Amino acid sequence: HMLIYFGYTYCPDVCPTALQSMTLAMNQLDPETQKKITPVFITIDPKRDTAEQLNAYIENFHPSMVGLTGTPEEIAKTAQVYRVYFGRAKGIEEESTDYLMDHSSIVFLMNPDGEYVTHFTHATPPERMAEKLVKAAGS
Repeated sequence: HMLIYFGYTYCPDVCPTALQSMTLAMNQLDPETQKKITPVFITIDPKRDTAEQLNAYIENFHPSMVGLTGTPEEIAKTAQVYRVYFGRAKGIEEESTDYLMDHSSIVFLMNPDGEYVTHFTHATPPERMAEKLVKAAGS
């Protein structure tokens, strides 16, 4: 199973909150169940989120978390498959490297075949997420 979240490392609040919820939920699972679930963070900002930047960022969260990047086209195609919206926030000059990204904030739970199981929002407490993970990983 995979817990998938699209975001970016320079995000001031939404992304770290979602990744922390994923971490708290994962930490509530027994070690065997944890081995069955991989938390995945996919950047929507490949311009700034290099592999090195992603690796340093995800070290702040669950130890099994994987950070993924790619070309802007690959990321756009993947986000489209998940129906995730993202775009550079308006009002900052195009050449600036100090900008925010607007994006959907949903954690997806996918089964080992890559099929959708359910999703979680910011309103989902880590305890509820953990319950769903146990149920999904046990089946």
